[in-house]
Amino acid sequence: MLHNYEEVRTKAKEFGQIVISVAVAQDKEVLEAVKAAMDVGLAKVILVGDAALIKPLLAEAGLPADTPIVHESDVERAALTATSLVSIGKAQVLMKGLINSGDFLKAVLNREVGLRTGRTLCHFAAFEDPNGTKLLYHSDGGMNIAPGLEAKKQIITSCMIALTALGIKQPKVAILAANEVVNPKMQATMDAKALVDLHKAGELFPESIIEGPIAMDVALSPEAAKHKGLISKIAGDVDLFIFPTIEAGNLTAKALIYYAKFKNSGVILGATHPIVMVSRSDHAESKLNSIALACLLAGRAANLNS
Repeated sequence: MLHNYEEVRTKAKEFGQIVISVAVAQDKEVLEAVKAAMDVGLAKVILVGDAALIKPLLAEAGLPADTPIVHESDVERAALTATSLVSIGKAQVLMKGLINSGDFLKAVLNREVGLRTGRTLCHFAAFEDPNGTKLLYHSDGGMNIAPGLEAKKQIITSCMIALTALGIKQPKVAILAANEVVNPKMQATMDAKALVDLHKAGELFPESIIEGPIAMDVALSPEAAKHKGLISKIAGDVDLFIFPTIEAGNLTAKALIYYAKFKNSGVILGATHPIVMVSRSDHAESKLNSIALACLLAGRAANLNS
């Protein structure tokens, strides 16, 4: 179990410097994030994009003048080239640069050079509790707007693969809803029950503990579960929170970051390799945390496949 981002960085460095392929790399803030990861020994980098625009930014970001650059002035072709470097094994992590998210993900899902697995792509966020108890994982507050039952199955599958790689042997999963009562008028409760039934039947990660529908207060507090007369094996000790909609996940994440001062990171799962898509509003530390998480996942995956 990982308790904080210092542990994430330490574990990631055990696998050596992971190579990051940056798509459309003419973005100073992305280059600064990559530089921070290089400085702490996490990563090496290949920059794909317009060399005439990238080279002047190297010194500004503090990167060496001989940093590898693959020139491609066309944005969409640069995204495809960066993605292909990962698919052929020259890099282990893909990172979004100065390109529209839709165009970037189009390259990720390209049938010829993309990183398709057949699973729905999802956002996987990790939050460091200020008390340092353990990292808490959320999905999906950043990509899928209102995933249906099949998409939720795929999201849970991707997250479970990641949690296993992160050393959690029996993940505790909360399928969140507004309350614990299954109500045909509340699709989140119906989906949660269906997912738990699949789990009980051994069809959805039987080695884990999955409960739902479960409200956030019960997921966070054994006292709340007791007060409601509920018996829960995960109350107060959840590893993975599955949110019913992007609004629920996104609002919760921002409340944790801005109100409760949780440290955070996020990567895209569901592809063959981890993908980093940082936001301009993310703090520098958050960007570094996201790269560290991606490097750890990539390193563990490579180690398991070797």
